[in-house]
Amino acid sequence: QVQFSESGGGLVQPGGSLELSCTASGFPFSRYAMYWYRLAPGKERELVASITDISDIIRYADSVKGRFTISRDNAKNTVYLKMNSVKLEDTAVYYCNGGPDLHRYWGQGTQVIVSS
Repeated sequence: QVQFSESGGGLVQPGGSLELSCTASGFPFSRYAMYWYRLAPGKERELVASITDISDIIRYADSVKGRFTISRDNAKNTVYLKMNSVKLEDTAVYYCNGGPDLHRYWGQGTQVIVSS
């Protein structure tokens, strides 16, 4: 069974930093691209960042470019999202996804609240 376990969220002040982690299981992690999404109240799900299996191609949404960094450790089946210079509009539940059945399985997500 494919599973995603996100962690690292919390309350952070504007301009602060946070690092999210997501550990995946149930599929050969090192063979697949991984993605971070976020879902904010009243908004559609947004693709935040993506990284290929060997980390050679990385992409970001314009809204986070230059502030967020995606990375992965294939030995640990884990993908990370380092969030710097966070803004109020980064408040959302963050999810990771990947594998052969993209979007079929979802974890519980990790809540990020940006507030002063």
